[in-house]
Amino acid sequence: MRLGVLVPAGNPTIEPELYRMAPRGLTIHFARLDTLAGEPGGADGMERRTLGYLESLPSATRSLAAVQPDAVVLAHTAVSYLTGFAGEPGLLARLRELTGRPSFTAASAIQAALHHLDAHRLALATPYPETISTAGRAFWTAAGFAVVAHRRLDTPNIYAENEQRAYELGRAADVSEADALLISGTGLPTAGIIDRLEKDLGKPVVTSQAAMLWQTLQLLHTGEPVQGYGRLLSGPAAPR
Repeated sequence: MRLGVLVPAGNPTIEPELYRMAPRGLTIHFARLDTLAGEPGGADGMERRTLGYLESLPSATRSLAAVQPDAVVLAHTAVSYLTGFAGEPGLLARLRELTGRPSFTAASAIQAALHHLDAHRLALATPYPETISTAGRAFWTAAGFAVVAHRRLDTPNIYAENEQRAYELGRAADVSEADALLISGTGLPTAGIIDRLEKDLGKPVVTSQAAMLWQTLQLLHTGEPVQGYGRLLSGPAAPR
């Protein structure tokens, strides 16, 4: 099975994280989305840079088509936040038209994962500037979730962050009334902290990376559990 991943050009995190979590039998292939709007991962200009990635979707999907992926994901949660929940169906339709394959976004994978976990009240952790963090909160509210707490990581560059900072962000974001903790952002390293946070908090922890991998396994009809990265991946598959 082959997963195609469309990733922002400067993101150094998503490749090693997905390789680390992927079960045997799934190979992962990346195409990079280019933009000229400022420093990759930098807080300055992130909104303009994020929307600029959409312009390179046609060329990136053409290069990815050469490996004939079985499914394709747009691995950039913030782009869905900025286009809005109302714009998500159009973004998904464009992605599927360009790829000719079953395709989804990081945000749509998170939404499906949260429904699978029967989570309704979210503690939201974001590593973005205020404008994108606010758009993220609005996205999940429009999607029908109650965002009962929200903590933002004030960072000059998401790509310079580490797992310990992500862990501290998750702990700070959580509140007792939340059903689940959502740590957003494919550029934030989280693979090594999901199990630890779940044990500490006593609730599911969903990250962009884990949700994308879970959604891939649902689309490709493999129920093989993946251990070590939280209950989403280690639990039973979603009903078909």
